[in-house]
Amino acid sequence: MGGREEERLALQSSLDSQKTQAERNRLGQFATPSKLARDTIHEAVTYLEGTRAISFMDPAFGTGSFFSALLDEVPEERVRAARGFEIDPHYAGPTKALWEDTLLDLQLADFTGVAPPAGEADKPNLVICNPPYVRHHHIINGEKIRLRKTTEDACGSRLSGLAGLYCYFIGISHLWMQRGAVGAWLVPSEFMDVNYGQAVKKYLLNRVTLLRIHRFDPNDVQFEDALVSSAVVFLRNVAPTADHVVSFTFGGSLRAPKVTRMVTRATLQNEPKWTRFPLSDVRDEAVHYRLSDLFTVKRGIATGDNGFFILTAAEIKQHGLPLSVFRPILPSPRYVSTDEIEADEKGNPVLDRQLYLLDCRLPEEEVQRRFPTLWAYLEKGSGTVSERYLCRSKKVWYSQERRPPAPILCTYIGRSDTARKRPFRFILNHSKAVAANVYLLLYPKATLQRAMRTDKSLLRRIWAGLNDIRPDLVLGEGRTYGGGLHKLEPRELGSVDASPILEVVPELRAELAPVQANMFESYATHK
Repeated sequence: MGGREEERLALQSSLDSQKTQAERNRLGQFATPSKLARDTIHEAVTYLEGTRAISFMDPAFGTGSFFSALLDEVPEERVRAARGFEIDPHYAGPTKALWEDTLLDLQLADFTGVAPPAGEADKPNLVICNPPYVRHHHIINGEKIRLRKTTEDACGSRLSGLAGLYCYFIGISHLWMQRGAVGAWLVPSEFMDVNYGQAVKKYLLNRVTLLRIHRFDPNDVQFEDALVSSAVVFLRNVAPTADHVVSFTFGGSLRAPKVTRMVTRATLQNEPKWTRFPLSDVRDEAVHYRLSDLFTVKRGIATGDNGFFILTAAEIKQHGLPLSVFRPILPSPRYVSTDEIEADEKGNPVLDRQLYLLDCRLPEEEVQRRFPTLWAYLEKGSGTVSERYLCRSKKVWYSQERRPPAPILCTYIGRSDTARKRPFRFILNHSKAVAANVYLLLYPKATLQRAMRTDKSLLRRIWAGLNDIRPDLVLGEGRTYGGGLHKLEPRELGSVDASPILEVVPELRAELAPVQANMFESYATHK
C-alpha cells in the first residue's frame, strides 16, 4: 500500500468521524476496504482485452478507494482517463484536493441525474463502483419515479418500487459504458434471491454478458458498519452467447475463493435463487414433492406491538384483565430450548416463560360496558398503538389475525454458526398456543390430515423427517444476510424438497398429488 493510499485512508477516517452513523446510513455511505478494492480492480482488469488503454469511471466515488487501487494495480501510462461522481460535498471537496495532481475528473453531482456522453470514445471502458446502499423506503416517492424512468430508458429494465438505490445505479450506468466495457459492482447479495432483484438478473442475463459473481461468506461481513452479505458482480457490455457460462465463486477472497462452480446462462434463467451457487448443485428437476404439497405454510401473527398485546400472567392479574380475551402464545425461539413443546391439561405450553395474547373482537362500546378494566387498558393504547399501521388497518384495532395453533413450527430466522449446525429448527407443538411472526406455521394439507387421523404416530414421524432435511437444502431456498444470518419466508419454506419426509413415511407417496388445494381453513375448522 503506497503513501497516497495511506493518505486517502486517513482522510476517509477523518471525514467519516465527522458524521454520525445514522447520517451515513441514510446516504448508504460504506467505504470499501483497501484490499477488496485492489482485488476488484485486479479481477476487472483481467477481463479487458490485452493492454488496452483504460478509461475509468466510479459513479459513487467517495474518497476514491477504487481509483487508488487502479493506480496501484495498473501502470500509470495505461490509464488514459478517469472520471468520478460524488453527491456529498462533505467528501467531494477534500477528495478533489487529494487527487488534484492526477488525471481524475471528479464532479460534485448525483450520477443518476447526469446525461451520459454521446460519443462512444468518450465513454469509459472500466466502470467500478460500490454504489450507495440505500433501501427503498429512504428514497422519496418523486425521486423513485424519476429513478425508475431513467433506469428503464437506460437499459430497458423496469425496477420494482422495492429496489434499493444500488439497483438503479447498475441500470443507469448501462448507457455510460463503451461497447465491450467491463463493469464491477460491489453490492448486497440479496438481489440474487428477492423478487425485486428479478429485473436486475434479467438485465445481467440478457443485455450484458455476466462474467462472474463472487459471494463473500456471510460470516465475514465486508463492512463493519453495515450488516449485509456482499457480492461482486463482473460483467461485459456485449450481448451474451446462447451457450454462455458464468463463474460463481464463494468464500475466501476474490483472488482465492474457497468454492467455484460454472453455471450455464440457461440454468440461471430458470433458477429464482442464485445464492444456491456455487455451494449447491443445479436444482434437481426430478424432485416431485415439496413441503408445500404436504403443508400450508403461514407466517405467525404480527400484532403491531408485542409489548402491548403480549402479556405475562402476572401482568394480566396486575391490570385486572379478563382471561377470556387472552389465548396462550409461544415465546420467542430463544426461550424455547426444546424442539418438542408439551402441553398441560388446559393446552398451555409447558415452558418456563408463559405468555398470553390479547385478542378481542368485541366492539369498543361492548368492551366498555362488559369489561371496564380491559377498556381502561385499551385506552392506554388508543391514539398510539391503535394508530400503528397493522392496528389501524383492522376493523377492531385490538383484534388479531386468524391463526389456529400449528402442530409443527419452523423458526423464521437463524444463524449458521449455532451449536446444532442447523440455522432453522422444526418444533413439534402439542399445545394450543399460537405463535408470533418469528415462527413459520406448518398446517397439514388434506392428504396428510386423512393419514394422520388413521395413524396417530404419523405426525411425529413427519417431524423426524423434517429434521432429517439437510440444512443446505433449506438454506438454498431462503435468504442470507451479513453475519451468518438466514431468513425463510413461507413460500421459500414451501419450496424445500420433501423427499426426506417421504423416506421416513413412504406410504404417503401413494396418496400424494403434486398439486393440492389449500386446506388451511379446513384444518382450522377441525382444530
